[in-house]
Amino acid sequence: MTDIKASVIDVIGNTPIVDLSRITAHLGLEGRILAKLDNLLPGYSKKDRAARQIIKAARADGRLKSGQPVVELTSGNMGTGLAIVCGILGHPFTAVMSAGNSTERARMMRGLGAEVVIVPQASGGIPGQVTAADLEEVDQEVRRITEQTGAFRADQFEDPGNPAGHETGTGPELWAQSGGTVTAFCDFAGSGGTLAGVAQALAPKGVRCYAVEPAGAEVIAGHPVSDPNHPIQGGGYAMADLTHLEASNIAGTLAVTGPEARDAARMLAQLEGVFGGYSAGANLAAAIALLRGAERGGTVAMIVCDSGLKYLSTDLWEDQNDHQ
Repeated sequence: MTDIKASVIDVIGNTPIVDLSRITAHLGLEGRILAKLDNLLPGYSKKDRAARQIIKAARADGRLKSGQPVVELTSGNMGTGLAIVCGILGHPFTAVMSAGNSTERARMMRGLGAEVVIVPQASGGIPGQVTAADLEEVDQEVRRITEQTGAFRADQFEDPGNPAGHETGTGPELWAQSGGTVTAFCDFAGSGGTLAGVAQALAPKGVRCYAVEPAGAEVIAGHPVSDPNHPIQGGGYAMADLTHLEASNIAGTLAVTGPEARDAARMLAQLEGVFGGYSAGANLAAAIALLRGAERGGTVAMIVCDSGLKYLSTDLWEDQNDHQ
């Protein structure tokens, strides 16, 4: 028998999960951490799922016409997914990204055929640290391009296709692959689509779902913003009004610092051979905290949101020997 896919769109989903048993043993933790390897998707990130769902739903209901251009703001991962899906389905795609994001992301999107517009950071912005103010600058440019070109905006912060891709994909996959043993799930919140979708699928099964935020910008937890700058790209924008999370059954929140996310990502690579990005590190740090606290003895699931290859120009993989 053959198993030949019609296009790479058809391989989005069904990523493997691995037991991070070496890390739990190394740290002496009670319980398990299961990591879903969405860094192995075609665009090397979980955003492939949302990109496919948003575009296919918009084509099906007529919001997106044949050959119509598509535009969206992105930290790079949603843009990569959209570049793949739009390229295959015949839609010119423009990605609009803050200059604060890593250069690898822009290069990958251009390599996939996207037009990439880089927006300067807001006053006082720090390269590698994208804030809500930076995102607002990007959003204004997206609005201008959408109006000027008549493009369809694949609005990841508002379009229901974003959480739907995880409600029908990521959540059920986690449950089936784990044999129904998952007791908790945590995810670093950007648009909130992954967390909302997984919670919709798994909270009714008793799985407690937690939002992960950067320390100092814990708005989902209801805390005032004391430090919006952090290196965990793709989320933590200090946006309290995330549409996808408004009706979600969230069990709680956890705060992770940039150094904690960095150290956890390095541990994930060195002990488990899983080369993830900053947000994967944040998720792992949060999962470790859960097993040390509220979820001791349980099975915590997390996503390896994207590939560490997208951060080679950042301090995530900086070799200390280079400065000796």
